[in-house]
Amino acid sequence: MVVDLDGIDVEALARLASVGDPVALDALLVAARPEALRVCGRFLPNREDAEEACQDTLWAVARGITEFHGRSTFRTWLHSLAANRARSTFQGIRRRHDGVAAGTSPPDRPDPRRTSVVAATRLDLLDALDGLPADHAEAAALRDVLGMSYGDIAALLDIPEGTVKSRIHEARRGMRRHLDGYQSR
Repeated sequence: MVVDLDGIDVEALARLASVGDPVALDALLVAARPEALRVCGRFLPNREDAEEACQDTLWAVARGITEFHGRSTFRTWLHSLAANRARSTFQGIRRRHDGVAAGTSPPDRPDPRRTSVVAATRLDLLDALDGLPADHAEAAALRDVLGMSYGDIAALLDIPEGTVKSRIHEARRGMRRHLDGYQSR
C-alpha cells in the first residue's frame, strides 16, 4: 500500500532517501512535516512543545533514513518516531520544570483555570506513559494514541503480535494504576 501525503508518494521518496538521494530526503522531510506535527500535537497540548517534538522527529528521520528498510511503511515508522520524540519532549519539559522549581514541590495536577480538560488529560497520559517500561509505553502509545493496528505495531517493532498485545495489556494496567492514584489525591 502506498501512503500519499498531500499527493506525494512518500514511500517512493523514503526508498530513494534511504539509499542516499539528498533531493528525495529534502522532499520527504517537507512532505512528512505536517503529519509529524499532527502526531506530536496529539501528545503535547502546547503548540510550541509539539513544534519542538516535530523538529526532533524530522531530525531523527534525516539521521536514520538509511536504516529504514521498508519493514513497515514510512508513515508507520514516522508515527513511531514522532510518538517517541513527543514523549522525550515531555520528559525534557518535566526535567526543566523540576530543575527550575528545585526546593519547591511541583504541582500534582495542572491548574484547571489555565489548562483545558483535553490538555490536562494528555499531560496525565504522558505522565502515566512516563512511568512505564519503554517497550510497554511505546506499544501503548502506538495503539491507544495513534490507533495503529496490532499487526502494524508488530511489524514496526519486529516482534510477534502476541508480544505486542501483552505489552499493551501490561501498559494499560500500569497506566490505570497511575491514573487511579491521581483520582484518590
